[in-house]
Amino acid sequence: MSNDYYEILGVSHDASADEIKKAYRKLAMKHHPDRNQGDSAKTAEEKFKEAKEAYEMLADAQKRAAYD
Repeated sequence: MSNDYYEILGVSHDASADEIKKAYRKLAMKHHPDRNQGDSAKTAEEKFKEAKEAYEMLADAQKRAAYD
């Protein structure tokens, strides 16, 4: 599992808050557990959790500053 939150969301290090939010929403829709059933459900759930963790870190200005 990668710990580079920017890489997880697929945004650059100088991405705006709107770009981060847009990238997170796109990944959340793609990997949401309700949208993925069967064999891919476990992988999708893990990717969903990674995206959520990355968004929570980068969306908060103070957490993002500490992370950078």
